[in-house]
Amino acid sequence: MSRLDPQRLTDLENGLASFSDEILSLPGIDDPNNLNSLACQFIDSIHRVEYVRTIASRSVSPLRADPNSNLFDPFKAAIYYRNQGNLEEACWLVFLATHFGKHGRSGWKLLRNIYGALGDAIWTWEDVSPSPEALGDWISANYLELIEPGVKASFGNHRKYESIKPGSSASTGAVIASYATWVNSHGGHLALFQRALDESSGDPRLAFRYLYNGMSGVKRFGRTGKFDFLTMIAKLGLANLEADSAYLSDNATGPLRGSKLLFGGAISSNLSAETLEGHLKRLADHLNVGMQEMEDALCNWQKSPSKFKRFSG
Repeated sequence: MSRLDPQRLTDLENGLASFSDEILSLPGIDDPNNLNSLACQFIDSIHRVEYVRTIASRSVSPLRADPNSNLFDPFKAAIYYRNQGNLEEACWLVFLATHFGKHGRSGWKLLRNIYGALGDAIWTWEDVSPSPEALGDWISANYLELIEPGVKASFGNHRKYESIKPGSSASTGAVIASYATWVNSHGGHLALFQRALDESSGDPRLAFRYLYNGMSGVKRFGRTGKFDFLTMIAKLGLANLEADSAYLSDNATGPLRGSKLLFGGAISSNLSAETLEGHLKRLADHLNVGMQEMEDALCNWQKSPSKFKRFSG
């Protein structure tokens, strides 16, 4: 890591150390190995955000939006549709990508199979929004084919408890229907995001919180799902949003453990999520990093505090 970005590593290590010495003690980085590992995790998180913003500034092949192509990538497809002026489809793809996730072995195959209707059609937002139950009905009707050997694919790590099984409490059909109902209740994605900004006096952080809270009716989308969806919408330039918090109080696990380790010296620290949120905001301002990078870095750091290991979702 240090060979790749030595100046940024030095700046982050110095920033963390000065914060601990001058503003608020960070016992979790008293060990120099912990300090280096955390700084490296910050760099990795910053790089991930920068990568998405970089590809979002480029032109994209239409094959990236074709679920029947091996080149399909839902985030690049979202950029393609954004560039074509179809922001509704772009946002829909971000939601689907967040819901299904990218599996370590099968990649985006599950999303491709369903979004592309097993090669028969494409379940566009224009098709789904007028009839939120329709895609779920299609999944139920084609369930046996979707789980056949050679066709079956899996959800990504962040979504590993989801299911396409009809009648399941984690049913994808019910999740999609609840999402479409939420968006439709505001007149579409663009109207929804504009409403969030209007209600927040144009403040992208308050707009993020408005949407985060508004997603409470979307089934199976807890803290991680909502956070991942909204931060990706922001990174792809689909709405003027910025994460205002790590939402540690909302059943957080990894980021909360990382915050307790950093500020309390142990993941078993009794520091409250509310207290830690305040500390994180002060640290983010001091380091000049976003709350998304803060949340991601701490989540990954607590898995291996003394030795940097690159993690992906």
